[in-house]
Amino acid sequence: MSKRVIYLKSSEEAQIIRDNGVILGKAQAEVAKLVGEGVRTKDLDKVAEEFILDNGGKPSFKNYNGFPATLCISVNDVVVHGIPSGRELKEGDIVSVDCGVYKNGYHADSAYTYMVGEVDALTKKLLIDTKQSLFEGIALVKPGNRVGDISYGIQSFTENLGYGVVRELVGHGVGKYLHEAPEVPNFGKRGNGPKLQAGMVIAIEPMITQGKRFVVQENDNWTIRTEDRKPAAHFEHTVLVTKSGYDILTTFEFIEQVLKSRNLEII
Repeated sequence: MSKRVIYLKSSEEAQIIRDNGVILGKAQAEVAKLVGEGVRTKDLDKVAEEFILDNGGKPSFKNYNGFPATLCISVNDVVVHGIPSGRELKEGDIVSVDCGVYKNGYHADSAYTYMVGEVDALTKKLLIDTKQSLFEGIALVKPGNRVGDISYGIQSFTENLGYGVVRELVGHGVGKYLHEAPEVPNFGKRGNGPKLQAGMVIAIEPMITQGKRFVVQENDNWTIRTEDRKPAAHFEHTVLVTKSGYDILTTFEFIEQVLKSRNLEII
């Protein structure tokens, strides 16, 4: 099985991914219960890993190409691939939590960016707009459209608001492999790229910066942060292309139920 071939999923395969998306969403909700000032990022990782294992799944990211943790936890100017550690969250931080669940032969992949206490207005707007850009991209998913239509939709929405769109990291197909074809960039031209077909499953994941789009990799060979040290946000859903449009296989519902129960703002 090649990672460069686009595999169309049956309804049964899509259902497995959706079921994994529920486990993933509930694991994120366990994280959402804890996110707050003074919490160590490695404690968030532990609770997510335990939840996934207790529900019969495996963390997709742990040991993937040597990644040491269940969650990618990326704080403030870290865009993606932050490694959980003893770092304590503090008031005003934003924290992207990216998670994957593998069960019954398939992966689901999703990310959400949380606010820690009161976040400044510009950074909060970055989160709101990045999340909206995800749904702008998803709205363009239907058979006959191309990957470039999704890419253009995300890029035009965010760049028109003055943000940077990271080029070095992209969305991707999801299935038996965590990363499958096709790549799904957050920048591009309408009408370009592979044609969307019913049965394709793709992870759409805008990674948007408050400042310039340029990023650097830290010496740990994982952590990607903005070159100008300005904040970045990241939201991701795993999405099925259907005969008439799309079906979102992952969910933010459980996260946002927890945030509401904690009287925290839902962006």
